[in-house]
Amino acid sequence: MKQQITGFGLVIIGNEILDGRVGDRHFENARRILAARNLLLKYALIIADEPEMIRQQLKWAMARPEPFFCCGGIGATPDDYTRHSAADVVGVPLAYNEEAVAILEKHYGEIPSPHRLKMVEFPEGSRVIPNPFNQVPGFSIANGYFLPGFPEMAEPMMELILDTYYHPGPERLARSLVLPDGREADLADLMDEFIAAYPDLSFSSLPRNVEGGWDLVLGMAGSPGRVEEGVVFLTAKLEEVGQRYFPSD
Repeated sequence: MKQQITGFGLVIIGNEILDGRVGDRHFENARRILAARNLLLKYALIIADEPEMIRQQLKWAMARPEPFFCCGGIGATPDDYTRHSAADVVGVPLAYNEEAVAILEKHYGEIPSPHRLKMVEFPEGSRVIPNPFNQVPGFSIANGYFLPGFPEMAEPMMELILDTYYHPGPERLARSLVLPDGREADLADLMDEFIAAYPDLSFSSLPRNVEGGWDLVLGMAGSPGRVEEGVVFLTAKLEEVGQRYFPSD
């Protein structure tokens, strides 16, 4: 049975991203895939290949209510710590997953080598996540979905997870107003009033440097009806204080 959620978290593991050897693509892939299903990216972390740090962040993510993707560190090389760390956090041993072993046997046409078998040594009780790219599966346990560090593999696996286990979110609308020469300090009370009236909307205030000075972009997102109400409320308040505005493109 599919679950109804509002969004996902994202944990990205890899020294090669942090030191600039490769550029990250997981963040934008996850954001785009979730947005296409009206789901939010609740948080994103990029952390090093350090076992204690991985354990700490997985413990934090597993204590949160939303599910999360974890990309990287599930291979069989000495710098792959994610499988062990996830098992430690959940409090179970690593064990060869019979379903995953069978997938490897079918893919390679023979009994996998000990090195390849390490790739399917998952925390005991894990579910297998199919990998359409090269058939080497990932795994899920607790509220975490553990995927390879290669974006080409992780992206279709994210889509498969969302389409298999979760309903799309409700329709969302985003609107923004540009305030020429707007200053946050002058509009703080107005913004507090808006947030109190529309706590269900996501609200942002972003100063922006433009030619000749600064302007302010006020944005909101949420259910279409509430956003339209919020725009009417906000523009009326801006007119009361004499602040110019125009819709953002």
